[in-house]
Amino acid sequence: MPEVLAPAFMQRALLAALAVGLAAPAIGIYLVQRRLALLGDGIGHTALLGVALAALLGTASIPTAAVVAVIGAVIIEVVRTQGRTSGDVALALLFYGGIAGGVLLFSLAPAGSATRLTSYLFGQITTVAPHELGAILALAAVILVLTIGLAPRLFAVCHDEEFARVSGLPVTALNIGIAALAALTVTISMRVVGVLMVSALMVVPVATAQLITRSFRATFALAISLGTVAALSGVVVSYYADVPSGPSIVVLAIGGFAVTATGLALTGVVRRRSVRNEVMA
Repeated sequence: MPEVLAPAFMQRALLAALAVGLAAPAIGIYLVQRRLALLGDGIGHTALLGVALAALLGTASIPTAAVVAVIGAVIIEVVRTQGRTSGDVALALLFYGGIAGGVLLFSLAPAGSATRLTSYLFGQITTVAPHELGAILALAAVILVLTIGLAPRLFAVCHDEEFARVSGLPVTALNIGIAALAALTVTISMRVVGVLMVSALMVVPVATAQLITRSFRATFALAISLGTVAALSGVVVSYYADVPSGPSIVVLAIGGFAVTATGLALTGVVRRRSVRNEVMA
């Protein structure tokens, strides 16, 4: 058995990273399609409010954060679709209201809760408890089943909302479903990458895949593959280099995007020079 797999906490960490690496890009692709790439950050701040509430009440963190995040995401989505405020203002409400409420409740919670605040802000995957891992795996399975099973409908809503409405699709329900799934994804990702970086794992693998693929299905498959590789590699790197896992995962994901973009740009330059030389010859 490789050294990294020997400790029980690393086995749990790798399983959690695998679940999040699959689930985050699976919902992230729909957020990118809707041009709501930063929605994950806003929901993350709301989920932090849920974690603080759990610390104050003495309840389990992930279920409490999931409930609060879903409620917040659904409310904001309803407000946004009703046209009472713009998407930017709705996101601002999530950002500032969530972080302010979370910090306030953490200050009222029992002593020692400040340490939990740091772990949820930046991620601390090696401290995932067995019961938390069960919740992460269960929610990740739900996210994957729904994002794959409802893919045609979700894509139609994200690509052209008006056409989807004319086609008879329940647009409002699907929009709320996307918001709720995003909230669940953020909740399970907090322990892995932290609320301050959660959007990176939802968006960057999708952006990288879009550089290479042309169809939605291919982008979806490649995005979850890249997300899984980045998540697992980041945990392994953090173990051997003794650095935080969250930043390691995000840096690897962004590095993959940079390498891909650079490689494609260089390939394009070489190809254009080749065509130019053939024309001149």
